[in-house]
Amino acid sequence: MTPKYRITRLNTAAPYEPKAKILIVYTGGTLGMVKDRTGSLISVGFHEIIERLPEINTLNLDLTVISFPTTIDSSNVKIENWQDVGYIIKENYHQYEAFVVLHGTDTMAYTAAALSFMLQGCNKPVIVTGAQLPIGARRTDARANVISALELASAHDGNHEPLVPEVAVYFDSKLFRGNRVQKIRSSQFDAFNSENYPALAVVGTEIEYNRSAVLPWIPQDTLRFQWKFDTNVAFLKIFPSMSDAYVDAILNIPNLKGVVMETYGSGNAPTVKWFLDRLENAIKKGITVVNVTQCLGGTVIHGRYATSSELEKIGVVSGYDMTSEAAMVKLMFLLGNQKSTDLVRKMLQVPLCGEMTII
Repeated sequence: MTPKYRITRLNTAAPYEPKAKILIVYTGGTLGMVKDRTGSLISVGFHEIIERLPEINTLNLDLTVISFPTTIDSSNVKIENWQDVGYIIKENYHQYEAFVVLHGTDTMAYTAAALSFMLQGCNKPVIVTGAQLPIGARRTDARANVISALELASAHDGNHEPLVPEVAVYFDSKLFRGNRVQKIRSSQFDAFNSENYPALAVVGTEIEYNRSAVLPWIPQDTLRFQWKFDTNVAFLKIFPSMSDAYVDAILNIPNLKGVVMETYGSGNAPTVKWFLDRLENAIKKGITVVNVTQCLGGTVIHGRYATSSELEKIGVVSGYDMTSEAAMVKLMFLLGNQKSTDLVRKMLQVPLCGEMTII
């Protein structure tokens, strides 16, 4: 491990054999904040978080914390931060049974999706969580989220197989697949949802696991860490009476390689000639255009309506039921790791780690 990270070993296990050995990666976010004397929120080190989490001592876990040298507001998260978290997990993969990533909520869905693509063949729980209120707030959700994330990460069956061997997001009593979530609320505790895929687990008086929804544990699988992403991408959101200048400004971005186009309903967009011509010309120049819906739930079905049939004819790729966040991260990931445009287009239309459902 490079020396820029702070490593802390927590003495939380009981005298008997700990239930699991877990690595916590602390990146920052609202969870790790307290009020100073003036009432302003400031970031704190993980030791101060632990002081406000006495329940952690009841879990009987062997915990180690790796903290970023400077905590990050998730609005400032970059690809380099995704790579840092992924690298930490890769370097420590064989030393720990599970991983918990503490992260800000604003870009949590992007980071969770990125980890799911980077950590191909991951056979261990990687639970990403955070909070809507700081750990120091009276009604904070931080304590419950951290404790439950650790419980979920350490859970295994009678054969010591992990119950959730994949990248997931835990928030407000629900565990979701990491590349299926979206932040849908800014001021309620139930900030995240997964409209197109069921929860992997629900935490109440007991934890109910939806085993049929969880990726299977494959003991012979090995971790394959792929860390490259290409940032030459853009969103193109469709709206009524959008101008050709708006579309041109996006499709003519220098070095553009890929576009996630957010369309209406089941993948519909205007069929006016100038718009279709611009998309077709961009595709002919080698720009990959993937179609996802603006709706929170549902899927893109090219051909259901004539408007989407035109998109399919000119080479727009269906993103099926991927979220906008997952589609963008997957596009960056494929462009970063594949040299062939045809292969990128092909792989966009098949699930790599449960991020989409083909119908």
